[in-house]
Amino acid sequence: MYALKAILAASAVAFALPAGAEIRIVNPYMIASPMAMGSGAAFFVIENTGPGDDRLADAASDIADMTQLHTHIADASGIMQMVHVPEGWVIPAGGTHALARGSDHVMFMGIKSPLNIGDIVTLTLKFEKAGDVVVQIPYGVAPAVGAMPMGNMPMAPAKP
Repeated sequence: MYALKAILAASAVAFALPAGAEIRIVNPYMIASPMAMGSGAAFFVIENTGPGDDRLADAASDIADMTQLHTHIADASGIMQMVHVPEGWVIPAGGTHALARGSDHVMFMGIKSPLNIGDIVTLTLKFEKAGDVVVQIPYGVAPAVGAMPMGNMPMAPAKP
């Protein structure tokens, strides 16, 4: 049942656009880290079908104490670290920007209540030109489209 809810939510999101927007969110999903209980991440592809660049400047959700744009960078010794990206990411005109495991993503810190696989999480993406784009993201269910980076890692319910 949860898989059906997640598929329906992902399908609806893939084609849901606010009036006049030129941004489309494709294949959204969210996981929580079993190693860092109370935190999670959302992944998806942002498509800009408009004639000009836009920028994802911020993200917000009421499921967590803090929602931020993050990426992974290697420090001087080659160890990967997750860091906040306050400037966001430019989405080029006619192009895409992928948020994927081990790369750019939306980070949820201090998840307020447990999530169950198949739950739908509301995320507001804040773009400089397109404005707010509200996305309904299935929790714990990676889309069945294409290969997922870093394989299909097990997903555990988030625990605050």
